[in-house]
Amino acid sequence: MWTYRERLNSYEKLRRSLYEILRDTLEARLMKISLIDSFYNFLKNGVEYNFLEKSELKPKSKKMEKESDFYNTFIVIFCEGTINSELKNHLRFFPENKVIKKNVEYLAEFSLAKNYHTNLRYFDEPKFLDFVEDLLDVDYALLVQQDATVKKRNRYSLTHFHVKIDWPIADAAEDLCRWLRYIQNNLYENGDKEAHILQNKLFEYYACHHSVGGRRTAALIAAQLLRRMDFISTIFVSSSESRSMVKYSERGVSKFFLIQLNEKQLTALAQKEGMEVETFKSSYLYPAEGYYVGISEAVYGYTAFAKPPEDGRLRRPRPAYNWLKLKDEFLHPKDGFFTLRPINYNWVYTSKEQMPD
Repeated sequence: MWTYRERLNSYEKLRRSLYEILRDTLEARLMKISLIDSFYNFLKNGVEYNFLEKSELKPKSKKMEKESDFYNTFIVIFCEGTINSELKNHLRFFPENKVIKKNVEYLAEFSLAKNYHTNLRYFDEPKFLDFVEDLLDVDYALLVQQDATVKKRNRYSLTHFHVKIDWPIADAAEDLCRWLRYIQNNLYENGDKEAHILQNKLFEYYACHHSVGGRRTAALIAAQLLRRMDFISTIFVSSSESRSMVKYSERGVSKFFLIQLNEKQLTALAQKEGMEVETFKSSYLYPAEGYYVGISEAVYGYTAFAKPPEDGRLRRPRPAYNWLKLKDEFLHPKDGFFTLRPINYNWVYTSKEQMPD
């Protein structure tokens, strides 16, 4: 498990601070790519964008949208430290998918291939985020981690692309449920039925239904696998079938999604925040035809059933009891509005009559 800041030395605290700043920068760019750019892809192609229903953001939701080529999908893994070679059997990063010129040139539709230079892969390079965005179309995951070749200072780089995540769901469930004290040794020690329940609970722990597609399954498996490291890590996964971007980090689970606001709703919300309507529009919302959209975040927390018991004793799973609960909701300002904070905007459990209009 990762180490709390209070237990870090001065060098490690500096690395943690840098990592969190860079993560915020990466998160903002990926939110735009996943949500806003996808939304305008739909509009540009004359295809209706289906916004999430409230029920889809509640724990255990099963509803999914069909896949669409207009939605930008990806998995990005961002690690505070450097992943050790022991995990390479499950998180597959090797010389053949390392971000170097020879490997990049094999990518048929990679626009930067001819102009690629080594510094592009470093986070402190001005065009780094453009480089990441250009590589998002490559299937599987991108891996950003601390550069192990730089010994005297912290430097993060995009080290590998086309990273496959290959760890059995049963092994991931066993790893989680052993920590939560639902099992002592192996997943099947109490029979197949309970093992099946615990595998389903693994998905619930990561805010997914157990029937979700391969990309989101791969992301949650990677999140569970990286818990074995003594540093923090973050997984960003953008999914067409869920029309959202999910973030797994040491803080838990967040889902980023688009909400739709008409003039009456946004006017009421602007007044509530003490802002001029036009200022609110330009700071928090993106225009469409007859309405505006904004980026909302649902933050989830864990119930007592998804935390290790205080007495450390073994316990039996109770399928009907939720492992996850909605903890907070925010409406995010647009990228570049650095002085504005996210607005508290409760939407998921609010009836239509209670919404500002």
